Amino acid sequence: MTAICSGGGVFRRSRGRRALGALLLAAVTAASGCNYSFRAGSGFPDYIRTVAVLPFDNETSRFELTQEVHEALLRQLPRSLGLNQAGEEVADAVVSGVIRTYDLTSPLYRQGQQEQVEVLQREVVLVVSVEILDQQENIILWESSQIRVQGQYLEAGESEEVGRVEAIELLVQEIVDGAQSNW
Repeated sequence: MTAICSGGGVFRRSRGRRALGALLLAAVTAASGCNYSFRAGSGFPDYIRTVAVLPFDNETSRFELTQEVHEALLRQLPRSLGLNQAGEEVADAVVSGVIRTYDLTSPLYRQGQQEQVEVLQREVVLVVSVEILDQQENIILWESSQIRVQGQYLEAGESEEVGRVEAIELLVQEIVDGAQSNW
């Protein structure tokens, strides 16, 4: 490349000098504060780095749900939100909730012999309310009064547990999606 200086002289720049100039420009730009980074969970205030997941209250007759929901949330929620687990006393945020209903329905059936109904598929329906509280500011970061999820299982070859596990997995995903929707 040839350039003409204001003094009328001509000089040549090599490709190496151009690359060095571009590199210097990039370094100066980065050093001047144009830093940008992604951090999972960055939608919460910066000081929210830890979360406590409390066992949910259970208004159903299915007492095992408290433990099953709690274990699933402990396994998946902190990681999905980019937070670390902590005890309630020291956590920046606390997740709590109430398991409102647990129902079994039969959404898929057909007419059987002698006017009897043959159930083909069943559904586990869970309804839960959830709240994520910022303990420092004592404000609700996210809440939902009625998350409704359905886990399905085949009547002939699967157990109710299959539907329950699916419903709990969907519940955890709904909580993650809801918490991230405010970001």
